[in-house]
This record gives sequence, C-alpha cells and structure tokens, in this order.
Amino acid sequence: MASYVKHGVAFLFILAVLSTPAASVYTLTDSGGLGARFDGVGGLSGGGATSRLLVSYPEPYRSQILDYLFKPNFGAALQILKVEIGGDAQSTDGSEPSHMHSAADRNYTRGYEWWLMREAKKRNPAVRLYALPWAFPGWVGGGEAFPYHRPETTAGYIVDWILGAKSVHNLDIDYVGIWNERIHDVTYIKTLRKTLDDNKLGHVNIVAPDGGWVQISKDIMADPELAAAVDVIGSHYPGTHSPPMAQQTGKTLWSSEDFSTINNGTGASCWARILNQNYVNGHMTSTIAWNLIASYYDDLPFPRSGLMTANQPWSGHYEVSDPIWVTAHTTHFTSPGWQYLKGVGHLDGGGSYVALTDGKEGLTIVIEAMTHQYSQCVRPLLPPYEVKPGQAATFQLGGAFENITRLHVWYSKLIGDRTVHFQSQDDKIVSGGKFSMEVAENCLYTLTTVKEAPPKIYPKSPASAPFPLPYKDKFDGPADSSEAPYFADQTGVFELYVNESSSDHSHTLRQNITERPIVWCNDADSTISVIGDYNWSNVTVSCDLMVESGGGAFVAARVDRGGCGVSQARGVFFWLLEDDANNWAVSSDIDRNDILGQGKVNATIVGQWHKLSIFAKGDSIAGSLNGKVLFDITDVELPSKKGFAAIGTLGLQKVQFDNFSVDKAK
Repeated sequence: MASYVKHGVAFLFILAVLSTPAASVYTLTDSGGLGARFDGVGGLSGGGATSRLLVSYPEPYRSQILDYLFKPNFGAALQILKVEIGGDAQSTDGSEPSHMHSAADRNYTRGYEWWLMREAKKRNPAVRLYALPWAFPGWVGGGEAFPYHRPETTAGYIVDWILGAKSVHNLDIDYVGIWNERIHDVTYIKTLRKTLDDNKLGHVNIVAPDGGWVQISKDIMADPELAAAVDVIGSHYPGTHSPPMAQQTGKTLWSSEDFSTINNGTGASCWARILNQNYVNGHMTSTIAWNLIASYYDDLPFPRSGLMTANQPWSGHYEVSDPIWVTAHTTHFTSPGWQYLKGVGHLDGGGSYVALTDGKEGLTIVIEAMTHQYSQCVRPLLPPYEVKPGQAATFQLGGAFENITRLHVWYSKLIGDRTVHFQSQDDKIVSGGKFSMEVAENCLYTLTTVKEAPPKIYPKSPASAPFPLPYKDKFDGPADSSEAPYFADQTGVFELYVNESSSDHSHTLRQNITERPIVWCNDADSTISVIGDYNWSNVTVSCDLMVESGGGAFVAARVDRGGCGVSQARGVFFWLLEDDANNWAVSSDIDRNDILGQGKVNATIVGQWHKLSIFAKGDSIAGSLNGKVLFDITDVELPSKKGFAAIGTLGLQKVQFDNFSVDKAK
C-alpha cells in the first residue's frame, strides 16, 4: 500500500509537470532592420473647450496640473499637444473663440490655447504642437456654410493663426489639420500646402483628414500632388486597425483622436490597450487622447473623459487619474524619433507587446494584458477576445540587444482591489539574451534600459467642494484668458471688454459674435454661457446688461444642458427684448417656444443698462427689472428642475454684461 501511494504521488507529479504550459517565446531583435519611427503620445485640448476651467485654477495647483501633463519624467510627460483653432462655435463641450471674428479682426490672445501651448513648451521644449479647426467664423465661407467654398481664404485664415502663434507667442506649430471629422477637399489641401510654403512654413506638416481612412487613402493613391501635400493620415477612433490601402500609401499613420472614455480603471485599461495595439494592429505611430484634461463641468457631454480631471478651480481640487500613469509607461522611456522593432505583436494568451529602440542599444518593452471586460473604450465596439491569467512569457533579445544583462521594470495593475500605479520593481536579470516573466491580466509592464528614479508627486490637492455661493463677478478680468472665470460659452463668444464710454461699467463681459459661424454641430440660435453647478434648483441669478444695437438678452436658471444639444436647452429664461409687442418674456426654453409670461415696460431697451434678476424655488419663479417685479408665478410646471445659471443674447448680437451674481433662493 505504501509503495502504491508513493508511485501514485510520483505519477501525479509527472502529470502536473507535463500539463504546465511552456512559456511562449518572443524574439526582439534589430537584425534585419527596424519598424516605423515612433512619433509620440499626445493629448488634445479643445474639440469642445475641454480645458476651459484649467486657466482659472489658482497657484500652485495650476502649475502642478501642468507638470503632471507635460513635465518630462514626472506624470504623463506628453510628447504632442494638439489644440483646437477656435472657430466661434460649439464643438462638443463649449465654444472656443477665433483669432479673427471678421476678416479685418486679428487678436492672438483670445482664449487659453495660446497660454496652454506656452506652458507645455516651458516644461518640455521638445513637445510637438498640432492644431486643427472644428468650426470657422462665418466670413470665411463668404455666405456659404462650407470652408472649402473659398480655399484661398480658408487657407489664409489657418496660416494667419500659425503665423500669429509664432510672432506673438514664439510658438512653432509642427502639424496642422484640415477640418475635424468632416469631408476633406483635395483642392483645399493643396492650397493649404502652397499657402504654408509661400509663408516660409514648409516645416509645418499637414495631417488629413482627421476622420476616416478610406477616401483620403484613395485620393492619395490617385493624385501624386495630393500625396506630396499630405504628411500624415490621421484617423479618429480606429479601433486599433488601419486598412491595407492606408498602409499602401506609404504615409505615416496616426490615431489623431482616440480614447474619449471616463478616466477610471476601465478607461485607463482602454488607453493602455490602444497605445500598444494601435501600432501592433494598425501600424499607427502616434495616438492622441481626446481629451487632454477634463477641465469642464461634469454635466456637459463626455464628463471626466480626459487623461486627468481638473474641473474645480474654486476649490483647487484636481485628480491625477489612472491614464496619467498608463501614459508614463511609454513616454518616460521613449522619445519621438525612437523606432519600433519589427518583432512586436500579440501575446499568445491575449494582450500585446511593443518594443522600441533609440538606435543606440537602448531598449524599451511595453506589455499589456487588458481583458475585454475592463478595457472597452467608448468607441468603437470592441470585438470579443480572451486573456489568460498568469501567462508565462520568455523574451529572446538579439542583435544590438543580446548583451543586455538587466532591464528596469515598471508595473501597474489597473483593475481590482489592489490597484497599482506605475511602481518600480526589482530589475529583471537577462541571461544569454533571455528573460522570462509572468504576465498577469489587467496589468501593464515596462521593461527598459532607461534608468529612472521613481517620479516625485505633489501632495494631495485640496478637498473637493461645491461651487461657492454666493458668487459675484464684476468682470475685471484674469491675466491669462479673454474669458471670465468659470463661465463656459456654449454658443457665441463672451469676452472681457474695457468699456471706455462708461464709468459705472468700465469692465464688462461682451458677447461679440454677430455672424453665424460655419458650425461643427448644432449651435443654438441664441448665444449662451453657463456657470456653476448643474444641481442648482433654488437660486436667484442677477446681472446688469446693455443691449448695444438690437435683439435682446437674458439671464437664466436651471439650464439643463450644454454641448451640441444646447439648442434644446430647457430652464427658466428671463428675456429683455427690443420688441414693439413685448419688451420682456419668461420662457422654459432657449428658443422661446414655451412662453410662461410676457409684457411691456416703460423703458428704453437699446443702449441703456438694466438689471435683470430671476428667482426660482420649487415650482415658483419670479423676475424683476431694475428692482421692479415683472412676474411672480407659482405652481408652474417646469420641464427643468435643476441646472446651471446662465447669461445670453437673442440671436447673434453684441450685448454687454456686468455685476453678475448667483445665490441660494431665500
């Protein structure tokens, strides 16, 4: 019996050894040449005013946030900054101002993208700058809602922005796009190339189309002049794949907008997967995240879909989210100009690996094993796949790397109770050019010859706090933006303005757009800028305003939306109008289709300052003009029970605002 048990144990041991899967072997060598040039990892500011609140952060928190984004070997250490060329129109979470509201207007200090580019360059002079329009001022189209109608005018407008970046801010733009996610025009692309060259901007590379792969690839293959004009084919949300035709063009391929996923563990896993697999599957040499930083109100579209979140400048609170450290796994140990090795691909048990070299025997390997369940991006749909837990992997180094004896190891675990962010582990010993490791699911690894100390981090930011009430603004103006703190323009452009004709209202906020832009999405017919807390229900909103030449203006409470759906906004809108029939009205929608009350006042509307106040509490609303109550309505059924405070204009009219205030309704 003893002998039988002994042999039984031995037999089971042999079975266990035989059933243990052998480690898969992956060869990494530069023998036989290298793969494509690595162009960097980037973040996108704009595409909808996504960095709007960042400029209003107090120090030292603003500088800390910028360090986490751009400072080398610190946080994300981004290598590309892509910005929106403002076009005076809504582009997802807000409207960004153009440098040319009209053909005769030039102002290279509007908005915050100039400031942001300067701050990025201050931290990393090597960061590449990439600019792209979403919308255009109406004059560009000459009456047509299409920028390609006048290619020379449109190209001149874009080149003027690039020249202004250099002359005013000493910023060299490296890449410029066509028109975000809209059909491209071959004549316009050629015209833009010529206009750049004629202005001694031959170094500026054209990225096209910032949309899909297919048509631009067909056009490039058929047109040598177009092929010479386009430097990079940029696709959005490619799902890690590019079609054969795009690769056959011989052009550099980028995922020029990707991610747009909430920045929790799942979002970070999405980001880790696509950073590797965009090259493995699609031969894309750069991936750019929309968006750089979620610095817009949570209740606007795509909340917290940035690499980190900073949307409480009043408190100083910000969150260094998981995607920051995912980015660091690549950017801390590579630079644009490194090259991918040819031997990159998928792990046998699921996941992927890439390897890059500086051409000087430096080597960085990034391995991800993100599961399907926890790495789904918002778009596109991720086909099913499996990742085996605890994969055994052996890497064989050859060529210039065969004499490497150790690799520094960095590790992140992105899902589960024991989340780990970018931690240094013991060096991996390489013997005979070979090393083995276990690759755990939902984990990210970097193995590299680049030696780096663990990054320092700042103390935790101040605690989160609600928007402070009461809040007042006299629009005296910050130093770094043409916009008032905390206001988020949704349609139109509201700019700080020095009114030399008035001593009582010498500094105001002025809505400056008078011509409908070439829009990217559905702007409202009336302009609107929102502020505060979407959960505000019982508030009083007041503001002085002066209608300059016609139309009208409003103050509002409980505004229930912004973004590309702003034309459908509901709330409580109190209007002062230049109208022979009714000089005031209160409506529950921005289009004034649902009028709750209206009437006339014995006052001059145009050219005179008036104070409007709107009160909302429960099912009661009231409004006053210059202290006189015009309506007091109870038991009203309102479609919007909570929302932002707001100011705005009827149509595209110049209106000035001053002495804004919002407080709890008493």
